[in-house]
Amino acid sequence: MIPPPATIPDDVDTLLLDLDGTLLDLAFDNRFWGLVVPEAYGVKHGLSVQEALEVIRPRLAQVEGTLPWYCLDHWSRSLDMDLSQLKTEHAGYVAWLPGAKQFLQRQRAAGRRLVLATNSHPETLRIKVEQTRVTDYLDAAYSSHPFGAPKEDPRFWAGFRQVESFDPRRTAFIDDNARVLRAGRDAGITHLIAITHPDTTQPEKSPPEDFPSVRGVADL
Repeated sequence: MIPPPATIPDDVDTLLLDLDGTLLDLAFDNRFWGLVVPEAYGVKHGLSVQEALEVIRPRLAQVEGTLPWYCLDHWSRSLDMDLSQLKTEHAGYVAWLPGAKQFLQRQRAAGRRLVLATNSHPETLRIKVEQTRVTDYLDAAYSSHPFGAPKEDPRFWAGFRQVESFDPRRTAFIDDNARVLRAGRDAGITHLIAITHPDTTQPEKSPPEDFPSVRGVADL
């Protein structure tokens, strides 16, 4: 049974927010890994984009959901490419999801604390902040990398609670990754909301069966 569309209860005083696919359009990341990186890797090794993808995708799959999967340094070493420079060159494609900026403005006006919790590598986060100024709309922002574990891992949540004080009963966590939301639920967060349209260039995803969902934060 699909849960009803999500709402933020009135007694919630803290919002924990994902970045890519929740506030910013995941189209940038999907384009970067699906086209930009294999194209550059192909030029370097004399391969077509498809041939390069056949080399890169199995490496990605081996570490999906772990910290290396999100780590720009790891992939720069693994592929022998300066991915920070490559992301900087394509940063013009970084964009807000529709209505996300206005959503943050509404939530701040309502007096809620807005906290970013992202698996983005710190360098990736820096590039995206420079492009969007997203942190101007937030009270705090954290990458999972200094915690030594991604949001899928309970070790992240143990470390996160040491630096960010919040009442899990009065907190809503919004993310487009159901596995991450399950980890947040295991960490005791009461209100969890899934985003079903994280990439504006792709079809909407099917709503997860275990969380209330909305197409995007603009609908909250």
